[in-house]
Amino acid sequence: MSDSHGQADWGECTIATCSVERSIFQYRPSLVANSLFIALFGISMIIHIYQGVRWRQRTFAILMAMGCISEMIGYGGRIMMYNDPWSFTAFIMQIVTITFAPVFFTAAIYIQLYKSILKLSPGSALFKPALYFQIFIPADVISLVLQSVGGAMSSQSDGSSKTGVNIGLAGLSFQVIFLFTFVVLSLLFAWSYRKDVKAGRATTENLDGRFKWFLGFLTLATTLIFVRCSYRIYELSGGYSGSALHSQAEFITLESCMVIIAVYALNIGHPGLVFDPRKSDTTTAGEKNLHRASESSIEV
Repeated sequence: MSDSHGQADWGECTIATCSVERSIFQYRPSLVANSLFIALFGISMIIHIYQGVRWRQRTFAILMAMGCISEMIGYGGRIMMYNDPWSFTAFIMQIVTITFAPVFFTAAIYIQLYKSILKLSPGSALFKPALYFQIFIPADVISLVLQSVGGAMSSQSDGSSKTGVNIGLAGLSFQVIFLFTFVVLSLLFAWSYRKDVKAGRATTENLDGRFKWFLGFLTLATTLIFVRCSYRIYELSGGYSGSALHSQAEFITLESCMVIIAVYALNIGHPGLVFDPRKSDTTTAGEKNLHRASESSIEV
């Protein structure tokens, strides 16, 4: 049997018996591209683990590794769909894990705003620095839960549950809203910090070239993930039968490339360059505040 869109039922067809246009994607996922992304995420994960050990950035390394593992599982699902475009198990594997994987990356990014404020000028923040962490990390968890629940409901209904799709979309929308809020608050802190420096209420002793390098790549990663999340809302807004799901070029450009560049940007501009606890004997007030807060609240 087929649905109203001409799509064959899950497991009904094979490459030998049906045209790929009757599959949910209406294309055969690229074996080369998906294998490449698995390799790239794997390499980045290894680098992140090494950097995390070298610079003692354990939380950041764990979050980045979890995100990379989720991505690799997802692209593994797409390789399975190359062999069988009608495999429901492979479809759910890739749609769920690739959708929620960046939640781990955004969590890693959110922590950096908290640490940057402590290092540069806690007094320039709109509210206590710890609140940045306490607001955004729970929001990320809620987004992850919603996307996971949506995927689980879809898996129980052979992909026909509109409720599952809508819950997943709610999770993505929640992520985009808070990511946008994060950007706004970051810009407000930058404006306030610059004003305080001019007024002599803050210094630029910690804002050296290395810190600017870190902030530049953190900004790049944040922007790319924001673009990616916005695309996924558009892609899934039509459900699993929407036309946006049928373009492999759009998926590779606006999903795969956005995320892999963001992940490597966080390798290049790694927070260990500026938040290395081995240098805790420094005398700057900002660094003392950072280490004191880290010890008393969370290990970041």
